[in-house]
Amino acid sequence: MQRHRVAVIGAGFGGLFAIRALRNAPVDITLINGTAYHLFQPLLYQVATGVLSEGEIAPPIREVLKRQDNVDVKLGWAQHVDTENKVISVHGPSIDYTVEYDTLIVAAGASQSYFGNDQFSEFAPGMKSIDDALELRARIFGAFEIADLQTDPEAQERWLTFVVVGAGPTGVEMAGQIAELAHRNLPGQYKHIDPRKARIILIDAVGAVLNTFGDHLSTRALRQLHLMGVEVELNTKVVDVDLTGIEVESERGHQRIPSMTKVWAAGVQAPALARQVAESAGAETDRAGRIMVNPDLTVPGHPEIFALGDMMNLAGPDGRPLPGVAQVAIQGGNYAAKVIEKRLRNKPAPDPFKYFDKGSMATISRFSAVASVGKFRLSGFFAWIMWLVVHVFYLVGFKNRFTTVVHWAVSFLGRGRSERVATEQQAFARRAMKEYGDPYQLVRAAEEAEALKAADPVPTEKHPSEPTTYAEKATAAK
Repeated sequence: MQRHRVAVIGAGFGGLFAIRALRNAPVDITLINGTAYHLFQPLLYQVATGVLSEGEIAPPIREVLKRQDNVDVKLGWAQHVDTENKVISVHGPSIDYTVEYDTLIVAAGASQSYFGNDQFSEFAPGMKSIDDALELRARIFGAFEIADLQTDPEAQERWLTFVVVGAGPTGVEMAGQIAELAHRNLPGQYKHIDPRKARIILIDAVGAVLNTFGDHLSTRALRQLHLMGVEVELNTKVVDVDLTGIEVESERGHQRIPSMTKVWAAGVQAPALARQVAESAGAETDRAGRIMVNPDLTVPGHPEIFALGDMMNLAGPDGRPLPGVAQVAIQGGNYAAKVIEKRLRNKPAPDPFKYFDKGSMATISRFSAVASVGKFRLSGFFAWIMWLVVHVFYLVGFKNRFTTVVHWAVSFLGRGRSERVATEQQAFARRAMKEYGDPYQLVRAAEEAEALKAADPVPTEKHPSEPTTYAEKATAAK
């Protein structure tokens, strides 16, 4: 007899913890993920600023699950879920395939939201993937190098101005690390510029930094940012972003900030898959595209489909949607696995999902952080130590924890940055991929050509207009 088939879309916190919780269940699990690694997203900004390498926050999925025999890991991007026939259509590298399921867990995370201005992404990368972090690393460290070559003071200032959009945890942590680079790590290494003269500007449309942490911690964070030399512009809306600057509107009116390096950390939205699943299942979504789920995290009308983490909208005790943080996804993954196991054993369903808030934390600089845990509000060194312990605990794998602590020691106790290598490929790959499209399309075209050749082996003369260079072939394939 065929065992119960569980398909999991996404290897983030929700998907991974659900899979681990089902390790002893009588199920066969198929994991579909667009990358071959699990990403510890809260530390992406440290990859972007040279503190950590990408391998330390992104362990290979197959290595993480190598002792779990009931999992089949498949690389690919889920494109469509047929909820009636219980079939997932997946677009994989050079091959498309389908996966059938009895139970589906949708935990594909979130994508960056530019609030309808997706053209901003070319000039202000977000912070949602390893590709984003490596591109930003190349842009940030490259900006100091290029500034050192400039003879025009205005051009030099433009290269030494860094703008971070979004004053939530990611934006605050990013601005703080760039300030640490400029004021602590890089001075004395350049002949023609003083990195300490760099401008780091943090912009947000709301009136507070870390506004979900409460007034007390928000004020502490703002004070620390000012002490670090970060210019904080609140109640300021971004209206345009281009190659050489960013335009904003505030109480002072319209203003242009010349800057070659911009970082977008302002908003998130559910991926397109969430809306597709909701439409197929007849469910509703919120403005951010998240699926409105039942109290047991299932999609209304489809008890076999669970939506977790950033894919779901579920009201908490205060009536507001649960936040898109790792703990919501982790607890949701464990809960979904418990529901599945009880169903297979014909036992009563557990109580509705109840999120246990373990608090929120954000670093501002070395030895300085803020933490909101229950009724406690901590800031400064003790909050920073708590942040270190919590993040090390949730890193997957002993090797990752060990090397991360070593690199933190180098960066926070010393003045070095372990990962400063940045390449042109990292800086410009996004543009190339956008121009050429699917890089595996050439592979597909070659396979089709081989099939045609096998069917009709008579050689044909090359037509003068047939593409020959890689660029021509890529354009033709696209």
